[in-house]
Amino acid sequence: MYDYLVVGAGLFGAVFAHEAAKARKSVIVIDKRPHIGGNIYTENIQGINVHKYGAHIFHTSDKEVWEYINQFAEFNRFTNAPIAKYKGSVFSLPFNMHTFNKMWGVIKPEQAVEIIEAQRKDVIGTPQNLEEQAISMVGRDIYETLVKGYTEKQWGRKCTDLPPSIIKRLPFRLTYDSNYFDDLYQGIPVGGYTQIIEKLLSGADVFLNNDYFRKRDLFDSIAKTIVFTGSIDEYYGFCFGTLEYRSLQFSEVYLHQQNYQGNAVVNYTDAEIPYTRMIEHKWFEFGKTSDGKETDHTIVTIEYSKEWKQGTEPYYPINDQKNNSLYEKYKSLAEQEEKVFFGGRLGEYKYYNMDQVVKSALKFARRLL
Repeated sequence: MYDYLVVGAGLFGAVFAHEAAKARKSVIVIDKRPHIGGNIYTENIQGINVHKYGAHIFHTSDKEVWEYINQFAEFNRFTNAPIAKYKGSVFSLPFNMHTFNKMWGVIKPEQAVEIIEAQRKDVIGTPQNLEEQAISMVGRDIYETLVKGYTEKQWGRKCTDLPPSIIKRLPFRLTYDSNYFDDLYQGIPVGGYTQIIEKLLSGADVFLNNDYFRKRDLFDSIAKTIVFTGSIDEYYGFCFGTLEYRSLQFSEVYLHQQNYQGNAVVNYTDAEIPYTRMIEHKWFEFGKTSDGKETDHTIVTIEYSKEWKQGTEPYYPINDQKNNSLYEKYKSLAEQEEKVFFGGRLGEYKYYNMDQVVKSALKFARRLL
């Protein structure tokens, strides 16, 4: 019998499995997918490391987390500076002085502030939804051009029906700084993310194409303790109802040209364009292969947001009041478990960045091991 069964070979499960193996515990890891890595899985296709489930840029201000993840790969100096396209015009993201200059022709921060102050007067009192929060942050022009269409495509809901907290995650600067993240450390692993997961799982027995729920009795019997990183409501048979997510659909295109869009990530904020963004993977590693060679081809992924339903992959938890209240019911069941523990985005129903997943898994491992 194993000491631990880890359900899910994503980042949380892999970090925990690594720490358990270091503590001389026996670990078995299963995953229903045919590959390890969960949503950070990367695949090398003709010299280009393709992020198969959307763009993933590792960023953190936590030195311990940064040093931990750097044990398993060399990270480059990639800076995430996405751009937004709206009806033929290109704007800098996140919202910064480049954005305001393109929108209003202003040069000085005080000029941008003056315009934003005039436009935010439309919002009285505390913002009650995403639309009001966005206007109070950056004014109506920026909201209508760069926020509204993209956000409503992303979440499948009107901005007036979304909580203010979502837009608060976006940086807002009165400087000419186009780095999307404020974190001290940032980069992409040279050679992709899959190598990191391989090293993290090297001390465990790993079995892919194994759905926990198809052989639940068997899997429950082979380990003393279960670390479950799947959907917590599914574990409990959706007894209180189904937690809601947004899902994604990806269309991958190989192109016989050196440079398609000139940037790793381009957001499309027009409501009329059905996809949310396009990712040109080679620019995560500056247009070169892992051995430093330039490629005369490129791979682009077109990303669509869609409504989640059972049987499709859940990506973004919808952390509104209804779903959070539902999660609390499942959490109360989980707290009564003696053999089963839940972690990761799906297990904790949280929108985690990668560094937060690593930190959460390390904290969990130190508590449990």
